[in-house]
Amino acid sequence: MPMPMPMPMPPGDTPRRVTRRRVATRARLLDAAFTVFAAKGFGRVSIEEICEAAGYSRGAFYSNFATLDELFFALYQDRADLIAAQVAEALAQDGPGLDVPAAVDRVTEVLLLDVDWLLVKTDFLVHAARDPDVARALLDHRARLREAVADRLFRARGHTELPAVLGDVDSAAHAVVAAYDGVTTQLLLDKDVEAARAWLKQLLTALLTDGSRTPV
Repeated sequence: MPMPMPMPMPPGDTPRRVTRRRVATRARLLDAAFTVFAAKGFGRVSIEEICEAAGYSRGAFYSNFATLDELFFALYQDRADLIAAQVAEALAQDGPGLDVPAAVDRVTEVLLLDVDWLLVKTDFLVHAARDPDVARALLDHRARLREAVADRLFRARGHTELPAVLGDVDSAAHAVVAAYDGVTTQLLLDKDVEAARAWLKQLLTALLTDGSRTPV
């Protein structure tokens, strides 16, 4: 006697449920890894520590990531994508002209509130310095930050004049990111977020104006 056929499952039901669970597991692992990496440093962290922090087994880890390096790379990419999008959004809120102090306020709020991110990013920088493939990811993130700044400066042409010494908008964008790098180095040492935000605001405002007037 033939065995009865199993009842068909609604189309796509199981894959959707599994996908949601895997997405949640991955996100939880990344959140736990961010906390552990920020506290201990990438080179001092084991897979077991991340699994313990996330409340998962090693099996859950390996179902999402092949290695610790892969997780670290994914963590950096996720956070870098978010920050690049936040910077672009912060810079898009003015009209045709560019209100430099207001734009700087918005950008510094996005960039300087998370010391833990700066610690993880610094670990990634050191890692990238020894691995060309990783370096390309870091360079891509920095390029996207510069592009967001350069695009906003380009759209403000004719409405907001940049100091001639900066040259074109691409050079000005490089200068903005370089200023951010310098201020965040001090922030990593003294952990004074408010002082870093105030200093970056002053530095960027002076950089993007001639120092004697408010741009129009």
